[in-house]
Amino acid sequence: MTPAITVRGLRKTYGDLAAVDGIDLDIEPGECFALLGPNGAGKSTTVEILEGFRVRDAGEVSVLGTDPANADRAWRDRIGIVLQSCAGLDLLTPREALRSAAKVYRKPRDVEEVIAATGLSEKADDRVAKLSGGQRRRLDVALGILGRPDLLFLDEPTTGFDPKARRDFWTLIDSLAAEGTTILLTTHYLEEAEALADRVGVIAAGRLLALDTPQALGGRASQEAVVGWEENGTRHTLTTATPTAQVSALAARLGPEVPGLTIGRPTLEDVYLGLIAPHLTVTEENS
Repeated sequence: MTPAITVRGLRKTYGDLAAVDGIDLDIEPGECFALLGPNGAGKSTTVEILEGFRVRDAGEVSVLGTDPANADRAWRDRIGIVLQSCAGLDLLTPREALRSAAKVYRKPRDVEEVIAATGLSEKADDRVAKLSGGQRRRLDVALGILGRPDLLFLDEPTTGFDPKARRDFWTLIDSLAAEGTTILLTTHYLEEAEALADRVGVIAAGRLLALDTPQALGGRASQEAVVGWEENGTRHTLTTATPTAQVSALAARLGPEVPGLTIGRPTLEDVYLGLIAPHLTVTEENS
């Protein structure tokens, strides 16, 4: 199966700064892929090149079988984009904005369906200027999914969402993925990447540092576990490659319900921070 996105040797420089420095990447049709990295890492530049909004300096790029630099209107009809913010809609209501935008697509989703799916039903007829930050973000998402895109770009989509709204959004994205939509997500919420993404890539200083499933990134699944328990009023921890055997030994000594028992492995955040740590100074200077 031909990848939905193929990138080889992608480069973009600004003066002496290599914002994107030789990235290779494939994203498969129907995959939800999360691109993670600190501010200034090259995420936005990479995504903007894939969207056709920024011209690359070198490398090969194919998005839905087309070079975005030469894309036509038919190609744009197949992609959806949720930017970090949208402007120019303050005098409209969400319903008016969506009805207007629906006219540019060949097969748009039903506007009322999109309003309900993004949690805008109660605010559908309020002026956009009066919406809260989280409500405006929902409108951004609604506009992005309106055209039934084959490929959806989500740039920090849940910024400003409360926890329930974020979970509701995850359900929406899961439903889009189940329909076969390919999704490229950038987010600073590591739990969001873990909940939604089939694979994640970590980028820093313009280079792709790691690429794997959230569960296996950076050897996470095979790293030693930390077993913790309470004994004689003291908290104990043990790092071990055989946590089951250690728990069995504790149960034999302390009883079947080991007091305060915990077992943990490195979180996605732990692995992510370890990967980007050597590059933080560079990216902070460039951000």
